[in-house]
Amino acid sequence: MSRAISFQVLAEAGAARAGRLQTPHGEVQTPAFMPVGTYGTVKGLTPEDLQELGAQIILANAFHLWVRPGPELIGQLGGLHGFMAWSGPILTDSGGFQVFSLREFSKLTELGARVRTPLDGQHRLLTPEISIAAQETLGVDIAMALDECIEWPADRDRVQRSTQRTTRWLKRGLAHRRRPDRTALLGIVQGGFFEDLRREHAAELVDLDLDAYAIGGLSVGEPTEQMLGMVEVTAPLLPRDRLRYLMGVGYPIDIIEAVTRGVDVFDCVIPTRSGRFGQVFTQRGRLNIKHARMRTDPLPLDPGCTCYTCRAFSRAYLRHLFLSNEILAPRLLSLHNLTFYQRFMARIRQAIPSGSAALEALRREALGWMSRHEDE
Repeated sequence: MSRAISFQVLAEAGAARAGRLQTPHGEVQTPAFMPVGTYGTVKGLTPEDLQELGAQIILANAFHLWVRPGPELIGQLGGLHGFMAWSGPILTDSGGFQVFSLREFSKLTELGARVRTPLDGQHRLLTPEISIAAQETLGVDIAMALDECIEWPADRDRVQRSTQRTTRWLKRGLAHRRRPDRTALLGIVQGGFFEDLRREHAAELVDLDLDAYAIGGLSVGEPTEQMLGMVEVTAPLLPRDRLRYLMGVGYPIDIIEAVTRGVDVFDCVIPTRSGRFGQVFTQRGRLNIKHARMRTDPLPLDPGCTCYTCRAFSRAYLRHLFLSNEILAPRLLSLHNLTFYQRFMARIRQAIPSGSAALEALRREALGWMSRHEDE
């Protein structure tokens, strides 16, 4: 079978890997961070913005696009790449997490998830087959298999039954594929916070010889130490020559901690959501643009940053925009935060070939960013 994607490890430092992901819409150097474009757009930013700040691949959400405007319409208008004018690779989430987040409006059965969507109050049935068909119609490079994402904490019996259902749904999705040469399929390793269940599920999925693998069911409210513990258990169980994706993570320190445990790709809403609320990442620590001391500050957000926001505007001006509810404010802060993330990922990629000491120095630096608030 011809695969839509391929992955090659180029350098290692302990468990950390620098690699190359080849997709139908271009190459991705890993470790990589995917900006989140849930509805086919990264909020407030254009595809040109994303290219200029260094984004290589973006994430969109098949569930939301399935609800509106529908994959058939998007397919008729050039697929998701043409629809949103993004020429690079796209990965779509299957809808499993959306079913989880809408669990008050959802009912899960072996067939799939019946969801009453807040958009229009209609009940819709999402099955593994529908999820795969929708993502292939969107024409994305990488599709996620529909899984059952559950709450934390959950007892062992609940986790085991859910994990087994995820496997059954994955096999149904695999059987329904029509374009394996154009859209890769990622299976999601579940198992909650039970090490033996994680090991068993990883083994089951590896036996299916999937295009790539995701580590799911984490970053759902558990302590960071538990999350990283499960990553450390799971990542080494996955094939060396396949991409490893940790879903929904996270802050810069979480990302580099996961990289040192063998993860290649990440996504999270944190940089853009933080920007919309006035929170900024800088190499001096985090800052809140709404803080009173920013009122007369002539400095850029981060003097060491070369993004458009930092080249052109002062903190005082950005605070003024934000307090005036000008839509330019969240756009400019989101642009800076995503630039910060992409520069951080580039530094990780550069550090790995230099060895574990270089990576550890960068990890300590990231820990400093997260522990300091510049405006305190």
